[in-house]
Amino acid sequence: MSQLFVVHPENPQPRALAQAAELLAKGGLLAIPTDSSYAVVARLDDKSAADNLRRLRGLDDRHHLTLLCRDLAEISHFAKVDNPQYRLLKMATPGPWTFILEATKEVPRRVSHPSRKTIGIRVPDQKVALALMEQVGSPLISTTLIPDGEDEPLNDAQEILDRYAHQLAAVVDGGPCPLQATTVIDLTGPTPEVLRRGSGDPSTLGLS
Repeated sequence: MSQLFVVHPENPQPRALAQAAELLAKGGLLAIPTDSSYAVVARLDDKSAADNLRRLRGLDDRHHLTLLCRDLAEISHFAKVDNPQYRLLKMATPGPWTFILEATKEVPRRVSHPSRKTIGIRVPDQKVALALMEQVGSPLISTTLIPDGEDEPLNDAQEILDRYAHQLAAVVDGGPCPLQATTVIDLTGPTPEVLRRGSGDPSTLGLS
């Protein structure tokens, strides 16, 4: 059965997050709040985590998983970033953006897109998610918690706990999320391409 950790959305209790991080270290999946919606996360170095995330969501291996990073420096460790891309990322992070970038060798093949060798990367502007990553000490692989066959993400921690009691190690309850998708920008081509418009306004980054 899943555990429930109720934390303050602005000042999450370190002890609760340390316990949640221990469950991740044991190979568990967690549902956590982000600045867009609740997401399912796992450790990047867990060999079965990507398969488990996709199985829970009903996704195939061509679906981009997202790497949640703590800061810009961490992004550059896991993605190939040139100077123009770096300037764009610096303007946008942390915030409601997901960037598609070419993955470095630090990203396991099972996590990156199988043919393009790309990865979705974001730095969430959400204190619970960032504090959990500090406890873990590394990025987390993630996917939005949308039940298989449905269109909208779940936003109530108790409902998530009830529906995934045997699939998640724990739910971190940081209150409801905005339920606004991130804006997705592909940086792998000659110019940035907006793939999905969400809560991030592309014009603030000089994009149309």
